[in-house]
Amino acid sequence: MDIDYTVGEVELSYKPKFKKLHKVVSSEDAYRYLLPTYKEGTICYKEYFKVLFLNQSGQILGYTLISEGGITETCADVRVILQAALLTNSVTIILAHNHPSGSMKPSRQDMEITKQVKDAAQLMRIKVLDHIILTDTGYYSFADEGQL
Repeated sequence: MDIDYTVGEVELSYKPKFKKLHKVVSSEDAYRYLLPTYKEGTICYKEYFKVLFLNQSGQILGYTLISEGGITETCADVRVILQAALLTNSVTIILAHNHPSGSMKPSRQDMEITKQVKDAAQLMRIKVLDHIILTDTGYYSFADEGQL
């Protein structure tokens, strides 16, 4: 029996798009950066889970959409979040998702995913700075509320 132990080649690359990097020093900065990433009318339509990637100076490297869900939930995979953080050489990340209902109160699932990502990221020496719940009228910050 002849077994082939080769695996497909994986090519990693990161190409920054910004000449000037914006710095995040507060949850409001993150909210103001993330809010325009939602197309008009979508923030109240269904849930989207996004991650903001930052360098060691707190400058934004970029963001990505991790998952797109339904009216009441979306499923974010910790491995996909960390993969993207590693590919962008992020030192810190900010988790973010919207609540179409307009409620800024975190759910039990919101708290669980925050803890799971925080614990997993810590192993990679990546810090989760915040988890922000966005609505069209405001936001909730886990960091501001002492939930991290």
